[in-house]
Amino acid sequence: MENNQPIIIKRVKKYAGGHHGGAWKIAFADFATAMMAFFLVLWLLSTATPEQKIAIAGYFKDPVGFSESGTPYIIDLGGSPTLAPENTLNPEVKSQPQPDKVTVDAEQAEGMAEMVEKERLELLLQELQNKVEENPQLQKFKDQILFEITPNGLRIQIRDAENRPMFDSGSARLKPYFEDILLAMADTIKAVPNKISISGHTDAKPYTGSGEYGNWELSANRANAARRALVAGSYPDAQVARVVGYASSVLFDREHPFNPVNRRIDIVVLTKKAQAAIEGSQSVNHDAPAATPDSGAAAPGDTPVDPNALPADQQPVPAHELRERLNLFDDPAPKPGDPAKPAEAPKP
Repeated sequence: MENNQPIIIKRVKKYAGGHHGGAWKIAFADFATAMMAFFLVLWLLSTATPEQKIAIAGYFKDPVGFSESGTPYIIDLGGSPTLAPENTLNPEVKSQPQPDKVTVDAEQAEGMAEMVEKERLELLLQELQNKVEENPQLQKFKDQILFEITPNGLRIQIRDAENRPMFDSGSARLKPYFEDILLAMADTIKAVPNKISISGHTDAKPYTGSGEYGNWELSANRANAARRALVAGSYPDAQVARVVGYASSVLFDREHPFNPVNRRIDIVVLTKKAQAAIEGSQSVNHDAPAATPDSGAAAPGDTPVDPNALPADQQPVPAHELRERLNLFDDPAPKPGDPAKPAEAPKP
């Protein structure tokens, strides 16, 4: 029997490996681009200055506020996208005075330095707050410790409480817990190169001790006691720019002058500008000699005068006679048994 069915031959092609198309090329290109961007960021971090890093961080934190600050550029390198006046055709632009480049660069450098310093003081503020929260000894007094950023720097204000005074009453002797607060803060404050100013304040209650010692002396001695405690806590004494007492002239609570919070110690971590102002005023006071009655030195700008050349009615009055005329010193209280002093007739 004949088989008339056609013969069908199947040829199967064998491949050495599977074919995945070109998708891997796109993925590899994305990977290479990402690696290039990564190494570009590493290079920028290694070459950028701290001021440029802060400017870049500020842009990414608040791009809208950064663009409204006056420049659309993250880092101002001193250039300008506008044409120079001599290359423009507008005569009005040519006639406008151009700012001095040196002045502009100096202002930019000063502004950048102030930004870096503010960032440093804010970090110090955060570090001190963390120390108070983490230290069990300090945490008990956190209601008496106030931190704030002021135009002069970071102010650390330690105030009295009704049941927890910093000093013995009417004395500059530190309480042990207040001394512990200063010792604990000394290490953190000395981590920044800024100098500090220490001031003492009292309430408006008059001092009841000796007449030659009052709230002015008491506030200054308390500020100096705080300085000694900081130095004992390893704070460099050379970093103290000023120690001053204000008595009750700068009250914290003006409506209640006897409030315990008015008795306080202020420690200000100074900005460079505030430090320069303090050191400048001190150098001026130190360099300008003051004229005293006994020295005969003339004040700057005055012409020395020979006392012998003056008329009799213009002769200088001796110091002891001047005190008697002005009644600067009261007569001592009479002792028991002393005869009564006759009243003097009024002088014409």
